[in-house]
Amino acid sequence: MSSIPNEFAGVTVVTKANVYFDGKVVSHTVVFPDAAKKTIGLIYPGKFHFGTDKAERMEIVAGQCRVKLDGQTGTTDHGPGQFFEVAAKSGFDIEVDQGICEYVCSFLP
Repeated sequence: MSSIPNEFAGVTVVTKANVYFDGKVVSHTVVFPDAAKKTIGLIYPGKFHFGTDKAERMEIVAGQCRVKLDGQTGTTDHGPGQFFEVAAKSGFDIEVDQGICEYVCSFLP
């Protein structure tokens, strides 16, 4: 389990949304004073594939999702307070069966 903050203080939020899959995945970029970036977003029901440039840590704030990392055969289920990490130059499938999955994505060094 991770300890996901309820809020981020002293940050800049990019108002233009990142919209994927006809609006079924939407996020906003948050920039921290040290130039670190995260995205905060929503995933609506469906199955989606994302590629990664940098390594990522996806923390689930609310809802449920099922994840399959590229190169693996099995899936894992994730709910509030849980996370998964994805290697750089890789990718993952994420599936939401019902409701909305809310997440914070951190870009790892």
